Amino acid sequence: MKAATPVVVLFLSACAGSPKATPTESPAGAESCAVARPDFGGPATAAERALFAYDAAAPLNLERTVQDSAAGVEISAISFDSPDGGRVTGLLFDPYTYSGPRPGLIVMHGMPSSASEIGGFATQVSSFGAVGIAIDAPFARRGGEALQFTVQDRAEQIQLIKDLQRAVDVLRSLPNVDDDRIGYIGFSYGGAMGALFAAVERRIRTAVLVVPDGGLVTHSTSAAGQEFMASLSCADRNTWLQAMTPIEPIRFIAQAAPTPLLIQSGRQDEIVPPADAEALHAAAPEGSRIVWYDAGHGLSQQAAFDGHAWLVEHIGIEPL
Repeated sequence: MKAATPVVVLFLSACAGSPKATPTESPAGAESCAVARPDFGGPATAAERALFAYDAAAPLNLERTVQDSAAGVEISAISFDSPDGGRVTGLLFDPYTYSGPRPGLIVMHGMPSSASEIGGFATQVSSFGAVGIAIDAPFARRGGEALQFTVQDRAEQIQLIKDLQRAVDVLRSLPNVDDDRIGYIGFSYGGAMGALFAAVERRIRTAVLVVPDGGLVTHSTSAAGQEFMASLSCADRNTWLQAMTPIEPIRFIAQAAPTPLLIQSGRQDEIVPPADAEALHAAAPEGSRIVWYDAGHGLSQQAAFDGHAWLVEHIGIEPL
């Protein structure tokens, strides 16, 4: 299998070069090897939502080591137990100049990336009074290519959502965090996974999804990904699509209600085609705020201002 090549730190773009796959018998019984986006069907079922259940009473075994301080924010390396095994690693951002219970904010990086690469943003937003936490996705903890195009990708996506729920547990365990003012902001891959996370986690007050699409299946079957997908054998591609389609975030986002969502997209986005962004917008619950910017995948300074203002309104960080 030819690995995918990263083009930005926020998401993944597939590359070409492997021989074209030859037709094989599909699981449905029809001989086809065409690269096509599957029908995502209706909203996620209760059984599919149950895939992300975990034992909230299990000990966190949180470890925290102060590493640095910047802009009035103490930055610590942290780790805690993952419900699906191993240790979740990441960073904690504590605005020590603020007193009293503070809002909490989960900050999720893109693909391929890590918590440290989103640390500058997390430090900045925490300087406005939020206790921030950024965790490493499972792919960032193991190393190697972010996407394996095997059933391992399914296991790691499920693990990520459980780990994000545990990140909520970490914030709620801290004496200076207001349990009722915890938010989420995710960028690109982190935005797409946020659509799923917001549907599963009921303890967050709001979620900001920055340049998301419908998920990894959507991304891999976009125009940019089709040539690489065609390089996979039919059997491998079908196995991966069958594993990933049921947990595609676009199938879950409608169930985020009543959590208010801010979705920010770029009309010139070179990574997330506007049509794919629009499909996620259409699936979002009524009342979601959708904002387009005349910008690429990195959006604009106005988008940053709008995201900050949203967090001021919904979890009470300090205004600019």
